[in-house]
Amino acid sequence: MQQSRFPVCGAGLGLRRDHLDALEQQVPACINFFEIAPENWIGTDRVSAQRLRALSERFGFVCHGLSLSLGGLNPLNTALLREIRTLMDAHGIALYSEHLSWCSDHGQLYDLLPIPFTEEAVKHTVARIRQAQDVLGQRIAIENASFYLQAPISEMDEASFINAVLNEADCWLHLDVNNVYVNSVNHAYDPREFLRQLPAERVVYMHMAGHYQQEPNLLIDTHGETVIAPVWELLDFTYQQVGVLPTLLERDYNIPPLADLVPEVEQIASLQRKYAP
Repeated sequence: MQQSRFPVCGAGLGLRRDHLDALEQQVPACINFFEIAPENWIGTDRVSAQRLRALSERFGFVCHGLSLSLGGLNPLNTALLREIRTLMDAHGIALYSEHLSWCSDHGQLYDLLPIPFTEEAVKHTVARIRQAQDVLGQRIAIENASFYLQAPISEMDEASFINAVLNEADCWLHLDVNNVYVNSVNHAYDPREFLRQLPAERVVYMHMAGHYQQEPNLLIDTHGETVIAPVWELLDFTYQQVGVLPTLLERDYNIPPLADLVPEVEQIASLQRKYAP
């Protein structure tokens, strides 16, 4: 199971159909790669598939899953994984990542729910990650997820749980900096200390995004706002801590014109140049 640790480089943007017309006119110089949710492109219409191909022939891509439910109890959706592998092979995509969460129970729940931080949950999730890696024929990356309520039974903290899963599954870490910040506010911990506890050698890919502040101590991970200053500061610290890694700007709601997102992608690129000229 050999693959490059860094399948893309630089600063990226999540690909949205809203932006295809603008991207076909010109891709801003600061965008080095794109990310897609494979569920949104598997079985798409012929014209959309051709438009995706035109971009994937020129730029690197990452697949970031939405519905695999790595912590769920239903059987892993291996049919979906086989379709993802076909999509990745067709477009030369080298990295697939998924959330360290669960999102199904006799059907799709359309929300990312926290996995209990227990030894039993580690073993269960690790087995499913290994199964996913076997189907895809490569390591996957798991993303630290935002959550708002902790499971009633916990035997370890979040960082210990993530480390246990990474080590036992022998997978990569997809580090979402905004999720670290959101959880640090919602659960009252130091985000920098949390980052120090994560294994830098496992990190292959990073996310930046905006969130919604519902209360002073309750942030909602919406991906629908601009990135705020404390999250930019945390990205700066993260680059110091784990090195400069491929980093993508997520914008999933309240999607503005492409030109309005360019300054945030440029800010990622600027921070990357600061530590890796």
